[in-house]
Amino acid sequence: MGEGVTLLLFAGGVAAAQPEAAVDRARHAVALDTVDRALRCPSIGRIVVATGSQELIGELEGLPVEVDPDPPGEAFHFGRRLQGVVARRGVERALYMGAGSGALLPAEELEEVARDVLAASRVLVTNNLYSTDFAGFAPADAVLQIEPPATDNDLSWLLGEGLGLPTRALPRTASTQFDVDTPTDLMILSRHPAAPERTRRLLETLSLDAGRLEEIMDLLVSREREILLAGRVSMGVASHVEAETACRVRLVSEERGMRASGRLAEGGARSLLGLYLGQVGPSRFFQALSQLADGILLDSRVLMAHRGALPGRADRFRSDLGLYDEIEDPFLADFTRASREAGAPVVMGGHSLVAGGLYALIEASWRRLDGGSPQAPTPQP
Repeated sequence: MGEGVTLLLFAGGVAAAQPEAAVDRARHAVALDTVDRALRCPSIGRIVVATGSQELIGELEGLPVEVDPDPPGEAFHFGRRLQGVVARRGVERALYMGAGSGALLPAEELEEVARDVLAASRVLVTNNLYSTDFAGFAPADAVLQIEPPATDNDLSWLLGEGLGLPTRALPRTASTQFDVDTPTDLMILSRHPAAPERTRRLLETLSLDAGRLEEIMDLLVSREREILLAGRVSMGVASHVEAETACRVRLVSEERGMRASGRLAEGGARSLLGLYLGQVGPSRFFQALSQLADGILLDSRVLMAHRGALPGRADRFRSDLGLYDEIEDPFLADFTRASREAGAPVVMGGHSLVAGGLYALIEASWRRLDGGSPQAPTPQP
């Protein structure tokens, strides 16, 4: 492939049990689809996959890819791991991607990012300056000069604002913002026509009940209907929803930045909806929300954080899937059951549901309706 940018693709392992294992395997499928696209990009000269998954390493066998195995017995720390790969592999220009971040990113856009990284001696190209899913940067050893972040969210901010690398933030679209992180993301991806082939085949093997999601999709393209959107909703996302949907929208935006600020870790997150939920309980809570809208998209992590701490990943995922009988946390089990018994369809998930996932959901809704690019009729006032 010649000289060019080095793609650094980071992929974690696979959990032992469902539903976590399904999400992890889907992220691996996305990573493999990303490798396929990267191999068609002239500006990408090397591909390095950093992973501790023997299953993924086996699937990469025979491809022109360098594998950098996670050190055995060492706790994973994103920033230190990235610094180690860059230094050890002699990377000069880097394009970092998390395993689930390229699900809707076509080869043409991937090539454009790599080409921009090649074109300047100092540059940062990122999908999101404040919450990174992927970022190209040069020189690559700039990452050795920053305090290594625990997660990739802060990578672009540290390189751009911290070191002063000239920064270009990509336009916010489904292709640049969508990231696979929860079962709800899998449901959205399963309904999007641009889902890559390998990933689509895997999604078809999963028992994903997307009935409520499809009801929400119908609402998004209807002038006569209304949705409630609640959680860590940015004003940019709110503007996009207003411009690109036909329905009316009730918006509750709260606790943005709860992770970065430390409020989540300290148990200090507070939510207006969470206060109401605490007063009336799950059943009356969802009954009330159902009176306000025809469908509900809920970033449930804000309500979980309001109670002091997030439940485990397995319970969070079971809640997204509506599997209340399998949830260990008693309150979350009752909350999830109540969401399934609500008078309006409720779809719950993490931050992606009210960010990149929402971009993808709106796009998929219009394409399902008319088979073309989303062109929203002017909503009723």
